[in-house]
Amino acid sequence: MYEKVEECPICKKKQFDNYMICDDHSVTGESFAIVKCTSCGFVFTNPRPAAASLGKYYESNEYISHTDKANSPIHLIYKLVRNYTLNQKVSILDRILNRKGSVLDYGCGTGHFVQTARKKGWQAFGYEPDDQARKLADIKNPSCILDSIAKCPDEIDIITAWHVIEHVADINTTIKQLIKKLKTGGHIIMALPNHRSMDAQHYQEYWAAYDVPRHLSHFDQDSMRQLAKKFKLTLKETLPMKFDSFYVSMLSEKYKGGSILNALTTGLKSNNKAKSTGEYSSLIYIFQK
Repeated sequence: MYEKVEECPICKKKQFDNYMICDDHSVTGESFAIVKCTSCGFVFTNPRPAAASLGKYYESNEYISHTDKANSPIHLIYKLVRNYTLNQKVSILDRILNRKGSVLDYGCGTGHFVQTARKKGWQAFGYEPDDQARKLADIKNPSCILDSIAKCPDEIDIITAWHVIEHVADINTTIKQLIKKLKTGGHIIMALPNHRSMDAQHYQEYWAAYDVPRHLSHFDQDSMRQLAKKFKLTLKETLPMKFDSFYVSMLSEKYKGGSILNALTTGLKSNNKAKSTGEYSSLIYIFQK
């Protein structure tokens, strides 16, 4: 079962150009269209699976953020790097607030970030809609993992969404919910793939971060500035996620039947080019309410 998006999620206009056809390399092998709004330039998967059928596209041991398993060398590398990046992420919280406070991790997966933040003195909560991932997160973080945003305390200092918003069917409702839970002057941190990066341009339809149909939206810095304006948020800072170019390139080479050496070369070239363009494979956006 599929549904067609009739209005651009950002500007509400109804005219789209075909942008790209990508395959679901992870689970089903199905092909999906990606379109681009002719008005604001936002890029999104359309048509897409209806909400009732979207779950089957996550039913794979390859989907590491929901299973916590490392079934391949690429996933093992991911888990090794994750230990370093988790501490980096908490250091961003410390720098923004300059004290320990409350944080909600929206789409917390198996709960590693919540666990790390708690160990470092934060009052941390996680929201996760997937039952399997939520159970694993709850083992690490008893009584801190929520199955509904409504259960989250109000007046949260910082809300994080690490590679989550691209999965969300209704961007506008979700961001409104998050803003409502945030205290005035609080921050929302979103990490997202960037389809304007060099590695995205290099791999085209094989770029692993398109990840159709699990990724319903495909962001760039322009679309994030538009979202900030739409929701009266101030975009305070944009930071690179330099490891992502290597990880995404390794997955992309896997889909193409290429080599790890090619992936490392492409990841390095992408990061080097981004030093001047700012277009890293993934970017962290820090907004203030």
